[in-house]
Amino acid sequence: MTALRVALTELRRLTDTTFAKVALVAMLIVPSLYAGLYLYANKDPYANLDGLPAAVVVEDRGTTLADGEKLQVGDEVAATLLKAHDLDWHEVDQADAKAGLAEGDYAFILTVPATFSADLASSADFTPRRANLQIETNDATNYLAGTIAERVVDQVQVSVAEQVSRTAASELLGGLTTIHAQITEAATGAGKLATGVHDAHVGSGKLRSGSAELADGQKQLADGTARLASGADELSSGLATLDSKTNALPGQTAELADGARQVADGNAKVAAAGQKAAAAGAKLTSDLTAFDKTLPSRLSAAGLTDEQIQAVLTETAKLRTPVNEANATLQSASKDLTRLSTGANQVATGAAQLASASRELENAIDSAAAGSKKVATGANDLNAGQQKALAGANELAKGAGTLDDGLAKLDTGATQLSTSLADGAKHVPNPTADQRKAVAQTIGAPVGITSEALATAGSYGAGLAPFFLSLALWIGGFTLFTRARPLVEEAITTKWAVVPVAFGGWLAPAIIGVGQAILTWGIVRFAVGIDLAHPWWMLAFMVLVSMSFMAIIHGLMARLGDSGQFIALILMVLQLVSAGGTFPWETLPGPLKSLHHVLPMSYSVDGLRALAYGGPGMHLGVDVAVLLAWGGGALLLSTAAARRIHLRNRSDALEPATA
Repeated sequence: MTALRVALTELRRLTDTTFAKVALVAMLIVPSLYAGLYLYANKDPYANLDGLPAAVVVEDRGTTLADGEKLQVGDEVAATLLKAHDLDWHEVDQADAKAGLAEGDYAFILTVPATFSADLASSADFTPRRANLQIETNDATNYLAGTIAERVVDQVQVSVAEQVSRTAASELLGGLTTIHAQITEAATGAGKLATGVHDAHVGSGKLRSGSAELADGQKQLADGTARLASGADELSSGLATLDSKTNALPGQTAELADGARQVADGNAKVAAAGQKAAAAGAKLTSDLTAFDKTLPSRLSAAGLTDEQIQAVLTETAKLRTPVNEANATLQSASKDLTRLSTGANQVATGAAQLASASRELENAIDSAAAGSKKVATGANDLNAGQQKALAGANELAKGAGTLDDGLAKLDTGATQLSTSLADGAKHVPNPTADQRKAVAQTIGAPVGITSEALATAGSYGAGLAPFFLSLALWIGGFTLFTRARPLVEEAITTKWAVVPVAFGGWLAPAIIGVGQAILTWGIVRFAVGIDLAHPWWMLAFMVLVSMSFMAIIHGLMARLGDSGQFIALILMVLQLVSAGGTFPWETLPGPLKSLHHVLPMSYSVDGLRALAYGGPGMHLGVDVAVLLAWGGGALLLSTAAARRIHLRNRSDALEPATA
């Protein structure tokens, strides 16, 4: 008997009655129902989340920013969720939300706390706090609702963080623009300060030169007053002698008148020099007064602080004191010189009158002697005052030199400040409004994701399809062998029939398994609507998987009988958890990882993924080889079981009959 005849015999047995035919049709569609309904129900569960009710509770009280702007992020979060329609959102109060969660009206509650906006704005006070969203779930209603809630909150968190980061970055960039403008303005002001200080330095140089000239003139004036004092003393002594020698007066009056006139002329020149010195001192005092009045405003415009301005004014005030004292001395000396000149002129006039009126000279000499004493005293006083004026002029020259040196340093510093500020302004970014917007958006969402895939499933259901198709084909074989016989024992008549019987016992279920694979493939592709990258190659691979699984279950039941069916059930459970159909097999515990590399469904899932998604097929040859190895090994097992039955039957036939 051939394997084909054995298979046809078994197929006729499976369809010999109406009930058998119905049962066969039912077993034929079991894999299609299992895979089709499950994949249909889970094709794209996230597409229908808009029907999942969820509550959002806004308790956010808002906050007020430093610039007076009102910040209320909680209402924005709620409005964004209600507008998105990704879930069936309901904005309610806390009491209604908790009642709805307990009764199953809401899958979860998303609460925006009262301090949410204030926490978001806390970084501005350098007391940063995290703004937390609160989730409340009820696993008694639906466990996965909590996972969905966390996914939604993650999206809200990213959106709010992006908005806050974008706003903060925009403020930061706006501050850089302001800083750039202010530094530029400060550089301009520093330039003006440098110009003003330079002008002041030039003026101080003139002051230094003028004060030196004043000191020289004052020294000359001091020398003149010293000589005047000496002459006045001599005049006084001479008048005294004259008074004692009035007898020789007529002959000497002409000489006296002559000398008196010379003295008067000299005194007039000295008085004129004194008036010039007094005028120069007055002008110097006036110029310094004007300079003092404009100095604070010029220093302020140059960017000096009030403390720095006051320090400069204090130093200049120290210079004014000796200048004022010297000026006062000059004015006093000038007046004295003028009086002296007037007196000397009167003496000269008197001497002339004396010469012309010697008779009246006796009485006049007495008066002149007394007056010459006063002149000598005044000349000595003038000389003493002039010495003081000279000391003041020297102090003024010294102070002017110090001021000039200080202004020279200030001039250099102001120039360096102006240059440094101008250079600094060049290094401070000055983005335009469009640039600030672009940079703020980039900082708010600095990381973008560009997704590329060697293969893509397209939907949640498509991602699970390879696993559930493999499981469906195993279940199809398992249910089929509840009615099919693994071996037709009566056909094992000779040792030569062992292989055909074993192969034929597998061939009949394999033919039905091919029908299961074709029907399941058609349901998944056309009824469920899952796109397949290589549909016809996938159909061929599913046929191979079905025939291999049929061989495995056939071999187990041929060798172990009903225990083999139980082993097939256990094997299905082990493959269910080790095939890596839902989670990556690398996440499995250690023992299950070992099973993943051995059991056939792992390679069935791997091959179906490559053909369904269009990914690299470098493992497809290995998948086919492993499935063929399992199928071939199972057929060897069923052949060994057939041979064992043959040997048992032969042994029974050789035993003698009992009487």
